[in-house]
Amino acid sequence: MIKINEQFISITSDKAKKSPRKRKNYNFHKKPEDTLQRMLNAIEPDTYIQPHKHENPDKREAFFVLRGRILVVEFDDDGNITDHIILDASKGNYGAEIPSRTWHVIISLEKDSVAYEVKDGPYNPEDDKHFAPWAPKESDDNALDFNKKILHELKIV
Repeated sequence: MIKINEQFISITSDKAKKSPRKRKNYNFHKKPEDTLQRMLNAIEPDTYIQPHKHENPDKREAFFVLRGRILVVEFDDDGNITDHIILDASKGNYGAEIPSRTWHVIISLEKDSVAYEVKDGPYNPEDDKHFAPWAPKESDDNALDFNKKILHELKIV
């Protein structure tokens, strides 16, 4: 049994803080070929994840907040926001499921934020994610400005 308690979450969160990318996954699945991918996803506010979608092969993805506050955003093909939710257990917003073929991103709104993520497998880095051409690449200098633009548009402080 793997016990997902405060100590386990804190260890993963501490690794995210020390990571150059300011995020860290802990995979529960044993190998990339597993048909169900399960992980802790610890993300800090000063990290950027490029919006992406999972298609060909199509994959659903779900996030459940365990600690902190995490914004989940969906976009149309032109990069316009179509839906969003702030995952925050204290507000009763526990999770969100993203359908396959849907542009999306998650943004940490609070330090020490951790989500439990579930995604269809298998994982193949060559075709797992299709990155949005209308968003900066992770390596771009202005990548964090994209997060700020989303927060401004949604009026989230």
